Amino acid sequence: MIKSSLQSPPKLKKVLGVAFGISIVIGSTIGAGILRAPGSIASLLPNSTLILSCWFLTGIYILLCASSYAELTTMLPKAGGAFNYIERAFGTYTGFVSGWFDFIQNILAPAFFCVVLGEYTLLLFPQLAGHGTAVALSFLTIFTLINLPGVKGGSATQQVTSLLKVVLLLVLITACFFAKPIKIESISATKTPMLTGALVIDFFKAMQLILGTYDGWMSVSFFAEEDDNPGKNIPRSYFIGAITIIVLYVLFNAAILYVLPIATIAKSPLAASAAAAVVFGSWSSVFINIVSLLAVISILNAYMMIPSRILFGLSREGFFIKQGTYVNKGGTPYYCMLICYAITVIFIVFNSYEQLFGLAAVMLTVVTSFSFASLMWLRKKEPELPRPYRAWGYPYVTTIAMAVSVILFIGFAISDLRSFIIVISLFIASYPFYRLIIKANGVKAND
Repeated sequence: MIKSSLQSPPKLKKVLGVAFGISIVIGSTIGAGILRAPGSIASLLPNSTLILSCWFLTGIYILLCASSYAELTTMLPKAGGAFNYIERAFGTYTGFVSGWFDFIQNILAPAFFCVVLGEYTLLLFPQLAGHGTAVALSFLTIFTLINLPGVKGGSATQQVTSLLKVVLLLVLITACFFAKPIKIESISATKTPMLTGALVIDFFKAMQLILGTYDGWMSVSFFAEEDDNPGKNIPRSYFIGAITIIVLYVLFNAAILYVLPIATIAKSPLAASAAAAVVFGSWSSVFINIVSLLAVISILNAYMMIPSRILFGLSREGFFIKQGTYVNKGGTPYYCMLICYAITVIFIVFNSYEQLFGLAAVMLTVVTSFSFASLMWLRKKEPELPRPYRAWGYPYVTTIAMAVSVILFIGFAISDLRSFIIVISLFIASYPFYRLIIKANGVKAND
């Protein structure tokens, strides 16, 4: 463990429970992507059974990943998530790099979601045309003010917005199943095609796209220190949240496939809107815009809270400035939140975040790969550590999860060589910065 010279670090408030845990998993995962992804998946897979199987199997993979993360999170329930486990297993420097990688890939999200919210707002209120940046900055400021006074405000907002998002999706799903399909595909079109190499490749391409819509499932790990009973609540949050998302995603796709032929879905950039048009007619565009707006509001609130927790954890370990450990009376790491606000303003104003998303994807696979590896190493290195929850199917499930993460890293490295080179360069360049900051903060390295 790292020994830091920071004395008596402030403590976060242990006021969160399973309701927040479930809502943060749902809220940070279900976004506008689920409304757009069905079209891309249908263009790859020619059969409804294959499409639904792909969504279901990817969800099962996420559920298995959650089992491993539940053991790590309950074993070391500390703010900031994955870097705590990685540092414990592999030493100070590896924890330092993974923590900053995790922060970088999470701090990009608020800017993106604020801009998307601005776009949906302009669709609902055309009179605001030309003020997209101002609207995006307004959303950022509003949600910063909601979360800055204390964790309870952010928690309540997360629970309410996540619940409303689920309810609206269920409304659309139910309405689709009660609607009259616009076309019934012929029997020949619905037969399962022959298993070919090209089809297998397309199946895995579809799974890669679907993985993006499941991203966010591990978000409860960032708030483990604020949970009033992490050993009990965190596994429930992981599993109930993940199962809820899997059920919603499969039902959502089944509903769209029920009312629309696959050929129509494949040609639609927003398949949910096409399905809503069948159900709600002239009101469909308004309904979808409202669903999209609420979905992104919920995910924005989640990502207003997450980066500040990572930065707080890094600061407390001596990996950032001392002021990053400051917590206000409401339990918010306010200094970190204000830093995150300033960074997000820069991304929004200069519209520079999109160029970094490829980089973030590579960083994410690095962090998750090391997280699963840390579970396996800590089982051997420190078998006596209290483990309120033990991963189901260990070591097979954890090995599979780590292998998939490594394969994704290799795939991203091949398809996005530029981002791969940048990540490797950052890793190499980080060492002098690491030595400088731990020396300044009096951190005892454990490399």
